[in-house]
Amino acid sequence: MKRTVCTYCGVGCELGFENGEVVPLSDGVVSKGKLCIKGRFGHQFVNHPERIRGALVRGELLKEFGIDSSGLEEKDGFFIVPYETAYRITAEKLKQITGKFGGSSFAAIGGARTNCESAYLFQKFAREVVGSPHVDNCARICHAPSLKGLRLTVGEGAASVPFDEVYNAEFIFVLGSNTTEAHPIVSHRIIEQARKGVPLAVLDVREIGLYRFAKYRLTIPYESNLLFLNALSRAIVEGELYDREFVKERVSNFEEFKERILSDDWAKPEVFKKIPGYEYLTDEIYRLAEEISKKRTVFLWGLGITEHIDGSESVAAIANVALLTGNVGKEGCGLLPLRGQNNVQGACDVGMLPYFLPDYRKPEVEGYKTPEVIDAILRGEIKALWVMGEDIAHVHPNQNKVREALKKLDFLVVNELFPCQITEFADVVFGVKSCYEKTGVYINAERRLHLSEPVFESELPDDWEVVAEVSKRLGNDFGFKTSEDVWNDLRKAAPERFGGAEYKLLKESILNAPQWPVKSGKGTPILFKERFPTEDGRAKLYYSQYELRGMVKELIETGRISDFYLTTGRVLPHYNNANQTSRCETLEKFRMFKEDVVYASPEDRERIGNSERVILVSQYGKTAPLPVEFNPHIRPGTFFVTFHRAKSGINFLFGDEADRFVKTARFKSVKVKVIPVEDEA
Repeated sequence: MKRTVCTYCGVGCELGFENGEVVPLSDGVVSKGKLCIKGRFGHQFVNHPERIRGALVRGELLKEFGIDSSGLEEKDGFFIVPYETAYRITAEKLKQITGKFGGSSFAAIGGARTNCESAYLFQKFAREVVGSPHVDNCARICHAPSLKGLRLTVGEGAASVPFDEVYNAEFIFVLGSNTTEAHPIVSHRIIEQARKGVPLAVLDVREIGLYRFAKYRLTIPYESNLLFLNALSRAIVEGELYDREFVKERVSNFEEFKERILSDDWAKPEVFKKIPGYEYLTDEIYRLAEEISKKRTVFLWGLGITEHIDGSESVAAIANVALLTGNVGKEGCGLLPLRGQNNVQGACDVGMLPYFLPDYRKPEVEGYKTPEVIDAILRGEIKALWVMGEDIAHVHPNQNKVREALKKLDFLVVNELFPCQITEFADVVFGVKSCYEKTGVYINAERRLHLSEPVFESELPDDWEVVAEVSKRLGNDFGFKTSEDVWNDLRKAAPERFGGAEYKLLKESILNAPQWPVKSGKGTPILFKERFPTEDGRAKLYYSQYELRGMVKELIETGRISDFYLTTGRVLPHYNNANQTSRCETLEKFRMFKEDVVYASPEDRERIGNSERVILVSQYGKTAPLPVEFNPHIRPGTFFVTFHRAKSGINFLFGDEADRFVKTARFKSVKVKVIPVEDEA
C-alpha cells in the first residue's frame, strides 16, 4: 500500500492507496481511519482530461524568440512546447526584465498548495537568484493574522498543541470556524467529546453545524470578534478569575494590560446590551468567563476570526484569554488555528513570506505583501510575476483591480494543474505534478511533518524542478537532484524547526508524523511547557481597543440594518476555487453545490423579493446572477455565500480593506445591495 497526505485543508489526513483507490488508515494519528468526502474522493481529478500536461507558451512569445510554431499543437491560445523551450524562454524574459528594471521588478506568489521543498526553493530563487524580496503565499488570504497575533503574544505563530488535545480538554471553544464543513476530521473530535458531556462554546455570525452540540451558542454581529473577546478578557480580569500563579510566573505585563482593559468602556460586557438582537451576549460572556477560568480549554479558530481588518488583534485577543486563564503550555488546553490549506503552515515556516526567511528569521530587506505587489504592478514598478498554484484572478479580493494589474504585466508565469482564471493572463504555463504524484513534506495545522509519496505515476515535473531548471538557465545551478536534496538544504536553513527531521525519520513515521521543532529524531507535541520563545521567556498580553464600525455601529445608532451584510465560506464537497474538486466525478454529483448560493433569512423574504436569482452589488463590484435560498440559521439583514465558482464573481465585491498588520482582506464582511435579476435592466 502506498501512503500520502490529503491535498486539501490544513488537517492533513493520512491516506492509503491501493489500485488507485483510497484506503482509510485506522492507525493514522490525524485521520484515525476517518475521512471527509474530499479525502475519500478528492483525488479523482488526477487523470482528468483537462489536466495541463505540458509547457504552454503564447504565440507572440514564440515569435519574439524566433521559434516556428507551425508544427506545434495549439490549445486555448497557447502552443505546447518542450519544457526545455519554456525554461529557456522564462529565463531569458526574466533576465531581460530584471536587467533593465532590477531584481525588485519581479515578484513570486504561491507555495501553500505544493510541498515545503517547492515553497522553499521558490523563495530562495526569488531572493538569491533574481534578487527580489517580493515573495508571498496564500496565507495572505487566510491565516497571516494568526501568525502575527500569536507572535505578538506567545512568540510563536503556530498551534501550541496537537488536535488530540481536544480529547484531554475540559472545555472546547470554537471561534469563527465552520469546522464540520471546513475541517471535518477535527470536528469529529469536537463532536465526540461534546457527546460525552465536555462543554462546547461556538462563536459565529450564523448558526453552524456545531451549534447542535454546543452549550454556548454565541451568534455575534458581523465584525465584532474583538469586541466580544475584549469583553471576555475584561470579565476574567474584573472578576479576578485569572490564574494568578500562571500570570505571575509566565506573563510579563499583566498590570499594564489590566489598567488598559479596565479603563476601556468598549471592553465592558454590558456593551452588548446596547446592540438590538444581541443583548443576551452580556450574560453569556460572564458565564463563559467563569467556565473557561475553571477548566482546561482548547481554543480553535478559523477564517471567521482572521479575515477581518482586526484579524491579528482578534487572534491576540484569543491568546489573551488563554494566557489569563493559564490555558497554554500543558495538556488539555492550548491554541489551535485551523489552517485553510494543506501546506499553509509549511509555506510560512520555510520563508515564503515577504517579512520572514526560513525559521522566521528577518530578511535584510522586507518585500511586498500580495496586495502591495498588485499596487506595484499598477505603478509600473513590478513588471514580471511568477504564480505557483494560487489563482489570484479568482480567490483574491478586489478582482477588478487584480485583473487590471495582471493585464499590465510584461511577463506572467504560472505553475498549475488545470486551466483557470490566472492562466488566462499568463504568458507561460507549466503543467506540474499534483500532491498525489510526487514526494515531499507537508506541514499541517498542528505542525506535523507528513512526507507524502506518489500514489499515481506522472512524467510531469514537480514545482521545485521547474524553478531549479529556470534557475540553471539564469546561471545558478542549485545542484538538487531529488526532493530530499532540497529538504536537506532547508534543514540547514531552518535548523530550529527541521534540523532533526530527516526523510528517513519522516518516511518511517508517516502515520504518526513528528511535530516541529524536531530535534534528535523527536518531535514536540506541546509548545511552551517551560518558556515562551521571547526574549525573557514570558508571554505578553496584547491589548487593542475595538473600533466601532459597520453592523455594530448601525445597530447601536439606529436599531436597524440598512441593506445587507455578507459573509463567505466553504461547503464540504468543494475547496476554495474548486479547480480540483469540480473535476472529481463523485464530488460533482452533489447537484445542490453546482453553483454558489446566497443564503438569506426567511425574515428578509419580503425585502429581497420573489426572484429566484439575485445580483449582489457592493461599492467595488457586483456578482453574477446567483440563486437565493432562505435558511432559518441566517440572521435577518445578513447573507452567507460560498465562493467556489469563478463565474460567480464573489470576490469582485471586496475592496482593499484589510488587516493593518498583514494585509489579509476583510472577506468575512461586506455591505451589499440586492438586485433581483428581473429588475437588473
